[in-house]
Amino acid sequence: MRTIPHFIGGSPLAGTGRTSDVFDPNTGKVQAKVTLGDKALLDKAVADAKAAQIGWAEMNPQRRARVMFEFKRLLEANMDELAHLLSSEHGKVITDSKGDIQRGLEVVEFACGIPHLMKGEYTGGAGPGIDVYSIRQPLGVVAGITPFNFPAMIPMWMFAPALACGNSFILKPSERDPSVPVRLAELAIEAGLPKGVLNVVQGDKEVVDAILDHPDIKAVSFVGSSDIAQYVYGRGAAAGKRMQCMGGAKNHGIILPDADLDQAVADIMGAAYGSAGERCMALPVVVPVGEETAKRLRQKLVAAAESLRVGISTDAEAHYGPVVSAAHKKKIESYIQLGVDEGAELVMDGRGFSLQGHEEGFFLAPTLFDHVKPSMKTYQDEIFGPVLQMVRAESFAEALQLPSKHAYGNGVAIFTRNGDAAREFATEVEVGMVGINVPIPVPVAYHSFGGWKRSGFGDLNQYGSDGVRFFTRVKTVTQRWPKGGPVTDQSFVIPTMK
Repeated sequence: MRTIPHFIGGSPLAGTGRTSDVFDPNTGKVQAKVTLGDKALLDKAVADAKAAQIGWAEMNPQRRARVMFEFKRLLEANMDELAHLLSSEHGKVITDSKGDIQRGLEVVEFACGIPHLMKGEYTGGAGPGIDVYSIRQPLGVVAGITPFNFPAMIPMWMFAPALACGNSFILKPSERDPSVPVRLAELAIEAGLPKGVLNVVQGDKEVVDAILDHPDIKAVSFVGSSDIAQYVYGRGAAAGKRMQCMGGAKNHGIILPDADLDQAVADIMGAAYGSAGERCMALPVVVPVGEETAKRLRQKLVAAAESLRVGISTDAEAHYGPVVSAAHKKKIESYIQLGVDEGAELVMDGRGFSLQGHEEGFFLAPTLFDHVKPSMKTYQDEIFGPVLQMVRAESFAEALQLPSKHAYGNGVAIFTRNGDAAREFATEVEVGMVGINVPIPVPVAYHSFGGWKRSGFGDLNQYGSDGVRFFTRVKTVTQRWPKGGPVTDQSFVIPTMK
């Protein structure tokens, strides 16, 4: 059986010790083993990264950008291979896997502009013979801990800006779909990245804790559930590290009475059920305003959801594939039952779905609830599956308060033809990313991604200019070159520009 390696010092490294099963979600069968690292392995990776980082940081930013350009070219050239590898372990359909890779590639494109992004500031003549300037410098060895749902995109969100800035990087991917991160590291070396600058250490909590405690790792970026994000943030910050931790979500789609319902429903189908709902930017809650809107919306949602095709990852006609694991499927099914027990109306039940020839696969059909109440646990929790909940609101003000008062604050969308209402909503809603007639408002690569409340821990967002800020520190230099020789006057007063 295939064993998925680590990638340390520029080469794949077979591990020893504990292993974890890697499943094919389409069949439900184990397809590979991944060796779980430990503190000693992490120490080796950090030592290699620390040694390699010095020369990489000394390389001028234009040459680092050229490596990013070549990495981008290799990603494009190997898109089909990467997408099939990703789908085989995650379960996404191939087109969705290509989207996963493409959104990461776009951050690589942004990182190609690092010569401009690393520029500091300069003030000449700030005082008599005094100039002041600032420079951005890399932190050193940094790390990323990434989730199963985007095994290509999120690692590239992290390591592309980190590497371009001159850092070396330790990546700890999810043990559920660990192959693509190793392949990305191989392509980075092929692109000209020096050996040891990008390392992949497979593992579980033991490696996570070792990363958070290691004194030579200066910053950690994390994406995962909110409880784990809070733990990672607290432990890393206590160790003196710069931390950036993105948590869970419960994104809402507000449907005003004047919305184009056909377009809104088409958007909601992809946002709620795409990738089997396993996205932190999925749209699992829809909020129609007014009973008439709710009645029309429900009718259209049912018709659209009934037409969705669930299939294996390589089925070109499938809208989405299986969920990632048997355990996750069971968890989603338990939430569906909880929704019934809490009194929500189960309009469509996705449990019990079986795909001929793939009966052991981790498949769920679309599930739809109506009359969900904010007091229900199924509304409060992130289900992370193909489950859509309708929460009816009587007014715009009530609809605005639902995402604003929710514990999560990642993304939200509003569907309307009314520009004034959309503007008010975008201004007032207590959520980090807002879509106006856009169901999945993931910002483009030259902006930044980040949620509020329990969806984000830390002061700086992912990628974009915030990514450059997170992976660098500013040094400010005040210099004086006096005319006519050295200055001998003594002063015991703090310098001012008076």
